Amino acid sequence: MTEFLFLLFLVAFLYSCVGHGGASGYLALMGIYHFAPEVMKPSALILNIIVSLIAFIQYSRTTSVNKKLVMLLIVGSVPAAFIGAGITLDVLIYKKVLGILLLFPILRLIGFFGKEVSGLKTPNPYLAVAIGIIIGFISGVIGIGGGILLSPILLILGWTYIMQTAVISSLFIFLNSISGMLGLVTKGISIDTSIYLWIAIAVAGGVAGSYFGAKKFNSIVLKKVLAVVLVIASFKLIVS
Repeated sequence: MTEFLFLLFLVAFLYSCVGHGGASGYLALMGIYHFAPEVMKPSALILNIIVSLIAFIQYSRTTSVNKKLVMLLIVGSVPAAFIGAGITLDVLIYKKVLGILLLFPILRLIGFFGKEVSGLKTPNPYLAVAIGIIIGFISGVIGIGGGILLSPILLILGWTYIMQTAVISSLFIFLNSISGMLGLVTKGISIDTSIYLWIAIAVAGGVAGSYFGAKKFNSIVLKKVLAVVLVIASFKLIVS
């Protein structure tokens, strides 16, 4: 279990470096260590809420964002996350979907979506709302905040720069995670008794990661290490 706690810290640190809460990473670790899905989902959301809030506070101090874009994204994602949280997938389907979604943070960590655009494009409001709804719903079903899906989309569409993406993603994750958690509470949840220790470790990792990330800390090597861990987890979940 010591290894699990170390990897938990590493996940919180590296995900917060890029403005994410780390739910997909937490879920991957819990999947590797054979936690039950009914424990994985709420536990990851709790950690996600805390780490993404830390990341948002750090990034928002140094980076301004398009507030209209933020509102367009969350107006549909928050209620969609609440609805999605009420859906329970078969265990095997849940793990395979999670395994596929892990490919997004892997690509993000190795810099596949890391190129700056030469000039920002004006967001299409209808497309932004639709994106928010779709990602919010998927987030609620799986138990993530949705940042691993939102970040690459924002960069590909040219709506935000990398640092702005980090701010928007962290807030998006925070709000969707709260909404998803509320959706789970209405159904009844099961939380591992070790959650308090996990929270302490995730907070430590999140504070350190978001601080260095906001200061443009270069963690290429460590990000690749985490990417390898997530590749192993993705493969394990998909073939399980």
